[in-house]
Amino acid sequence: MSLLPKKKTIRNMEEKKLLTNRLNRISGQINGLKKMVDSDTYCNELLIQISAVENSLKSLANHILENHLYTCISRDLTNGNKESMTEIVELFKKFNK
Repeated sequence: MSLLPKKKTIRNMEEKKLLTNRLNRISGQINGLKKMVDSDTYCNELLIQISAVENSLKSLANHILENHLYTCISRDLTNGNKESMTEIVELFKKFNK
C-alpha cells in the first residue's frame, strides 16, 4: 500500500461532459455488440463493430493523454516536479504495448 497521496485531476464541467458523452457512446457500442452476439450476427460484422469500439477507446485515450500533457504534466514541470517525466515515459511505454 502506497503512503503517497493519490493524485487527482480536477476537470471543468465542460470536459467532464465531453468525457461522459464519449464514454456513454462507447457503452452504447458495447451494448450493441452484446445484441449482435445474441442475434447471431455474422462474424465479419461483429469484428467490424469491435474495431469501431477499439478506435473509439483509442480516440478517448488520446484526448485524455493530450489534456494530461497540457495540464498536469505542464504544471508539474513548471513547478519543478521532474518526476512527471518518469510518469509520462512509463505511460507511453504502456500505450505502446
